Amino acid sequence: MTLLKTLSPRSLAAPESGIVELVNYARGREGLIPLWVGEGDLPTPAFISQAAETSLRAGETFYTWQRGIPALREALARFYQRRFAKTLSSDNFYVTGSGMQAIKLSIEAITAPGDAMIYLSPAWPNFAASAAISGVQPVAVPLQFEDGRWQLDLDRLESAITPKTRALFINTPSNPTGWTATRDDLKAILQLARKHDLWIMADEIYALYHYSGGRAPSFLDVMQDDDRILFVNSFSKNWSMTGWRVGWIVAPPEAGQVLENLIQYSTSGVAQFMQAGAVSALDQGDDFVDANIAKAALSRDLLCDALIATNRVETLKPDGAIYAFLKIDGVTDSRAAALDIVDRTGVGLAPGTAFGEGGSLFLRACFLRDPTQIKVAADRLAGYIAGL
Repeated sequence: MTLLKTLSPRSLAAPESGIVELVNYARGREGLIPLWVGEGDLPTPAFISQAAETSLRAGETFYTWQRGIPALREALARFYQRRFAKTLSSDNFYVTGSGMQAIKLSIEAITAPGDAMIYLSPAWPNFAASAAISGVQPVAVPLQFEDGRWQLDLDRLESAITPKTRALFINTPSNPTGWTATRDDLKAILQLARKHDLWIMADEIYALYHYSGGRAPSFLDVMQDDDRILFVNSFSKNWSMTGWRVGWIVAPPEAGQVLENLIQYSTSGVAQFMQAGAVSALDQGDDFVDANIAKAALSRDLLCDALIATNRVETLKPDGAIYAFLKIDGVTDSRAAALDIVDRTGVGLAPGTAFGEGGSLFLRACFLRDPTQIKVAADRLAGYIAGL
C-alpha cells in the first residue's frame, strides 16, 4: 500500500476493464464459447503470416521508419482508393502499435491536460480511460435507446460542448451498440465541429461491417480538405490480426512530424516484419475480408433471431459492427448476469456495465464466429433466458 501511494493519481485512477474481468474469470473453461471480446474465431490467414515470416527470415529486424514502412503506407493509400473511393497520399498515413495506440497518440496530439473530449455512450471503455490518463476529461453523451434501436440526439450532443471541449470522438459503426451514423448524421456532426472549432477523432474500424450493403458512411464522404479530422483504425477485425497489435492514423500531412515524434517516444515504430504482413493483408486480403463480413451477417441473424424469439430480449439486429447489445427482461445487474451466464451456460458475454453511461442493463455478444458455434451459443442463451 505504501508503494501504491507513491504512484501518480492518474495511473491509480485507471479503471479495471469490466470486459477483461470476465475473461480472466472464465478463460480456458471446457466448452466455453467466448463472445465477450471483439475478435473472430479465425487465426490470421496464411498469406499474411507467410509475408511476415519471409520478412523475418530476410533479416528485416532492425529499427525502421517511425511513420511506417513506405510499402505499407502506399498499400493503405490503395486500400482507401479501393474501399472508400478516396485518393490519399502515403503522407496521410501513420502506422501505430495497434488501434488503441492510434487512439492514445491522437488524444495526445489534439488535447492538453484540462481539456474535454466528448464521446457517444455506451462506448468501448478504452477511449474514456485513455483520455482520463492523459489528463483529459471524457464527457459522455448517451445515445437514445428506443424500440430496440439506438439513435443520436444532435441537440444533446451540442449542449454538451463547453469552452473546455477540444474534440469529438465518434465511433461509427459503434462498439457496442451497432449504431451507424447516416451520411446526414456525419454532415451534422461535422458542422458542429466547424461551428465550435473542434477536432473530430473518427474511429471507423468497423466501416466495412455494414449490413445494408456496401461500407458504412464515413467522414471521408463529407469532409473538406481543411477539416480537422484524425481517423484511427486497426488491422484487427478485418483481417483476423487482433494479436498483431498493428493500427494506423489517417491525418493531414502537416501533422506528420508531430505524429512521428509521438510514435518515437512511445514505441519507436512497429516491427518491419509485422508491417510486411500488413501489406499482404491490404493487397491480397479483400476476399478474406468479404468472407468475414458475410459470416458476421449470417451469425448476426442466427443470434438475434433466436434471442428476439424468446420475447424476453429487447434489441434489433445492429446496422453495423460485430456485436449484439442485448437487454434481457429481468436483468438489472449485467455484471452479475454475465458471471452467472458463463457459469451456467459456458457462453462468455461482456457486461454492459463495462461500457459506461446507458449500458448497465445490457450484455454484449460478439458474433464474428462460425455460425454453427453461434447457433449453439444462441440455444444456450435462449434456454437460460427461459429459466429466468
